[in-house]
Amino acid sequence: MTNAEILSHIDHTVLKQDAKWEDIEQICEEALKYGTASVCIPSYYVNRAKTKFPELNVCTVIGFPLGYQPASVKAFEAADAVSDGADEIDMVINVSALKNGEDDVVLNEIKAVRKACDGQILKVIIETCCLTDDEKIRCCELVTEAGADYIKTSTGFGKAGAQLADIALFKQHIGENVKIKAAGGIRTREDMEAFLAAGCDRIGCSAAKILFDEA
Repeated sequence: MTNAEILSHIDHTVLKQDAKWEDIEQICEEALKYGTASVCIPSYYVNRAKTKFPELNVCTVIGFPLGYQPASVKAFEAADAVSDGADEIDMVINVSALKNGEDDVVLNEIKAVRKACDGQILKVIIETCCLTDDEKIRCCELVTEAGADYIKTSTGFGKAGAQLADIALFKQHIGENVKIKAAGGIRTREDMEAFLAAGCDRIGCSAAKILFDEA
């Protein structure tokens, strides 16, 4: 793959706690120049970014990074972000509920956020580093049933990031309309290419700049 082809699958990301507007503005300018799939930024900056860069595909995160919030709070966050101009929403599931076997809680919160997204793209972060393979399979089924657009491996804030083995597992168990996003610990061109070759449609990372010189 060419660098430009890889970049077209990248969600160019800045989600650090102390991100300043100049950091967000920079990745927005880079995303437009180099043709990334989107920028993924804190919800605080969505309206400002969309106002200054209306042609840019803007993604933000909901229930981030731990996913503890009630479904009603996540749905409100999502609706508010969409109102501000978000084109894509990446939500974190309630991992504790999944661990408790309360799959209905996870299903209903994804459905609530799906509805709140008002037709915008929804990616569901399951934080694979916290889950057994059985729990990952249940997530594949729940994400599919809830009508989300993507299943996403990780927040990037957990104890581990994306693993190629999880992509293979997802491919076996997600519905035909669900795509895969890998995130967390993807820092080299080789990593990016490997995850795309494994079947990912999107990659979330803050390392896209390594591809800029040759794009």
